[in-house]
Amino acid sequence: MRTSASIFLLPLLTVLAYAPAVASPAAPMLMMADMPIGAGAAGDDRYAGAAARTVRAIIEYTRWPTRSDPVVICVAGRALYAGQLDAIRLSDGRRTDRRDVAADPGALAGCHVLYLGQLPIARQRQLTAAVRGRQVLTIAEADPANASEAMIAFTYKPTALSFRLNIDAVSRSGLKVDPRVLRVAQGGQ
Repeated sequence: MRTSASIFLLPLLTVLAYAPAVASPAAPMLMMADMPIGAGAAGDDRYAGAAARTVRAIIEYTRWPTRSDPVVICVAGRALYAGQLDAIRLSDGRRTDRRDVAADPGALAGCHVLYLGQLPIARQRQLTAAVRGRQVLTIAEADPANASEAMIAFTYKPTALSFRLNIDAVSRSGLKVDPRVLRVAQGGQ
């Protein structure tokens, strides 16, 4: 049985996947539920597994205009929780290729996913602007308010990783994000 929240959110996310670009001064955001970080996690690594699982699931629920194999995940800046991104395996058989890139717009050619690490917000905004409209999924590790205008902004709790979805950024990207992305944050795949 669906809850009233899921009845509301599923049609909303269906619209998001196919919505035209809408400019607004404050990008609408959807707060997602928590992804448990896992038992026994400690220190800076405690979110790495949850971050890799979340990135993998979001990639699985994202459709690019052209299918790519491998899916190139570019990591810009010092990323605290990207340590397991090189171990991502997609269920449809595609491979992923993690690349550490300079935090410079000129270094982003060939990226399908841009994972923004610990960078000043101004630099993050510069990078998200550089890939806007180029079918690049953008994920900010260290921008819970999403001032960077990334599509996904991670937020952290002591026992869970959450994320916010930037509706405007998704609609401007040229990517299709499946409504089932809600399951990612609820621990289901």
